[in-house]
Amino acid sequence: MASVTSLSDSVQQRLAAALSAALPDADSADPLLRRSDRADFQANGILALAKKAKANPRELAGEVVSQVVTGDVIEGIEVSGPGFLNITVGDGAITRNLAQRYADETGRLGVPHAPDPGTTVIDYAQPNVAKEMHVGHLRSAVIGDAVVQILEFTGESVVRRHHIGDWGTQFGMLIQYLDEHPHELDHKADDSTAVSGEEAMSNLDRLYKAARGLFDSDEEFKTRARRRVVDLQAGEPNTLATWQRFVDESKIYFFSVFEKLDMEIRDPDIVGESGYNDMLAETCRLLEESGVAVRSEGALCVFFDDVKGPDGQPVPLIVQKSDGGYGYAATDLSAIRDRVFNLKADTLLYVVDARQSLHFRMVFETARRAGWLNEDVKAQQLAFGTVLGKDGKPFKTRAGETVRLVDLLDEAIDRATSVVREKAEKVGLTEEEIVENGRYVGIGAVKYADLSTSAVRDYKFDIDQMVSLNGDTSVYLQYAYARIQSILRKAGDARPAAHPELPLAPAERALGLHLDQFAETVREVAAAYEPHKLAAYLYHLATLLTTFYDQCPVLKADTPQQRANRLFLVDLTARTLHRGMRLLGIRTPDRL
Repeated sequence: MASVTSLSDSVQQRLAAALSAALPDADSADPLLRRSDRADFQANGILALAKKAKANPRELAGEVVSQVVTGDVIEGIEVSGPGFLNITVGDGAITRNLAQRYADETGRLGVPHAPDPGTTVIDYAQPNVAKEMHVGHLRSAVIGDAVVQILEFTGESVVRRHHIGDWGTQFGMLIQYLDEHPHELDHKADDSTAVSGEEAMSNLDRLYKAARGLFDSDEEFKTRARRRVVDLQAGEPNTLATWQRFVDESKIYFFSVFEKLDMEIRDPDIVGESGYNDMLAETCRLLEESGVAVRSEGALCVFFDDVKGPDGQPVPLIVQKSDGGYGYAATDLSAIRDRVFNLKADTLLYVVDARQSLHFRMVFETARRAGWLNEDVKAQQLAFGTVLGKDGKPFKTRAGETVRLVDLLDEAIDRATSVVREKAEKVGLTEEEIVENGRYVGIGAVKYADLSTSAVRDYKFDIDQMVSLNGDTSVYLQYAYARIQSILRKAGDARPAAHPELPLAPAERALGLHLDQFAETVREVAAAYEPHKLAAYLYHLATLLTTFYDQCPVLKADTPQQRANRLFLVDLTARTLHRGMRLLGIRTPDRL
């Protein structure tokens, strides 16, 4: 189905035509249309145009009004204040527009694809091999997954990249220890039982602690471990085989955590630090030969006039250390080369903690100086803030340790399951449905709390608030969706159907006009990579639905036509909630 022109676009087109007729010299004048609490829409662009044309703004506004064709879309238009235009659209126009969205069998609700989509590589969900995922990994995964869903929905070609930490000096210690204690990664499960993520992580955690203890207490082992780092970097086969065991074991754990988060992580998308090893030397050579990087005390560095340390001296980006080793910068710059020249990306997104902003600013500037980033290829860090506890401090356990991500998710699921169970008997849920819905509500609560906050801000992790049925929570939205499904089930033979000939009550109009904004919201969210604005749109939609319920009986409407029209409105609202929540990575159960 072709995309549906929104009411705001239709009004915009008519106003632009009227402006051109009133001011022939004003080439492609923008009426600056926006939603308003004084009318359906308000146009503010006349004031600037009048100033430019040295005309009286109210008189110019009057001329524009005289040129506007009313009837099919615009029902009324009047001049307000110094030259604003207040526009009211017809009830029939609202219903006809929504009917087109409702008829879209693709499930896109008439939302168009972006006019000129490109290829975006998005780097998110970056756990470390042989280490447990903690609360700090939550935001990168949740924000990144939502941005992926939103961009793909708009037609963008998206390449996912999970830049896992799978390289470095710690692996010499781990590999050497496993070589000397070969059964430390053996599983207790028999051959017929799949290894669980918890078991895989338990083995890795136990091995890491044992290896670290020996490394710190035994100088001879420390020497052997350091030799193993050299073997690993040189690609010695046995060392690489043992390293691969660590990676594979960690992936079992990673996949179990991401499955609990209801996120799809595909193995080919996991390209860790090791994936760029073969490019590091060439990256350094290209930077040095071009003069972008220079040798300083044996290290290969890039200097910046505007980046200085506490002593006022320039702080360089170290690409290669004086001992010949490579730092994170070399890997990140090699990844940029791969993503631009091999994957043909025109946009690179990095969903990374705000505390790494300086590093990425220097990396991106280095890539620009080298010519790898330019006007046609952009790189952007989607920086995010910290997850805080109820006390407003970084989220820690009582012992002061970083909170394990699986513990946090399990607690959210347990609390949500209790909330679902309290209402289960009323709606007739089975135990299986209680467990499944508890998971969807719990994980949805965690995701929504994150995504409803601007990524750059810190936010407090408060499970009691997250699973509340009141306020700006995913549970409130999920219950709004489930409530509509209940109404549709109770409707019997009555079917949703649009009736443009019917007048709309104020609550119907408000709901319909907001539904019409879904496409515009998705477009803006995709352009700015701001999922919190989609969350805000959906919450507002649910609050408008609540007002609609209070003021507009659906099943007990005055006439069969009004009942069908209201069923149509709530069904389209449900479809919009469902689609919008899925773009945020959140499920909407039919019954709660």
